Order: sequence, then structure tokens, then C-alpha cells
Amino acid sequence: MLLVRTRVAPSPIHGLGLFAAETIPAGTPVWRFQPGFDLAVTLAEFDRLPRPAQEHLRWFAYFDETRGAYLKSGDLCCFMNHAPIPNTGAVPATTEPVLTVALRDIAAGEELTCDYRAFDAEAAAKLGPA
Repeated sequence: MLLVRTRVAPSPIHGLGLFAAETIPAGTPVWRFQPGFDLAVTLAEFDRLPRPAQEHLRWFAYFDETRGAYLKSGDLCCFMNHAPIPNTGAVPATTEPVLTVALRDIAAGEELTCDYRAFDAEAAAKLGPA
């Protein structure tokens, strides 16, 4: 669940992106998994889904090896693009629920980015080789 105001707009990185609708100071919580709002789909549940639903989850969700589940945000977070040097990320050594924070000050209008490889076990398939 996004914890800051955002908007979706064309991205210079890829397709559409998620942009800050307000200034976000470094250390501000940006996202956390919120049960009841966000979706966790176990591998057993995933296997029972029709192929189009599986393809949707593979693209718009991420696979969390710790939970053994695909996690899909219930909001616009699926539009956050990858960057090798992102401006958001999880605080090292956090426990559940994982909290993503601004790694530096983010200006209003700036695209929010994350490093897919830091949390998505299927990032290589989405991004190609490092």
C-alpha cells in the first residue's frame, strides 16, 4: 500500500511510471504490504489460476521467496519502474511487514523507482541479464 501521494504518467524509463505528487523527504515510509488491501497469492493458488491471471501476476506482482507467494499491491504501485540506483528501497534487516522508504529526498514530480532485483525473485526474467 502506497503511503505517499502519487500519480501515474508517461515515464522516460519505461512506458508509464509512478511519480511523487508531493515532496518526499529521505526516510519517509513509501510502501508497506497491507493485508486486506494488497494481495498475497501462494504458489498453490497461483497454479490454480487461469493462464491470463498468472501472466498478469508475473508482470504486475513480485515473487517473494520468503513468503513463497506473489505479492500484488492494491494500488498504483505496480507502475513503479526499476532503476539500478533507486530512490526507494527497504530498510536493511527489517522484519515483517517490510517497509519501503525514500532513500533520499524525492522532489514532487520526480519518478519513484526501486531495484527489482532487491526483492523480486523473478526480476531477471523481467529485466534480462544484469
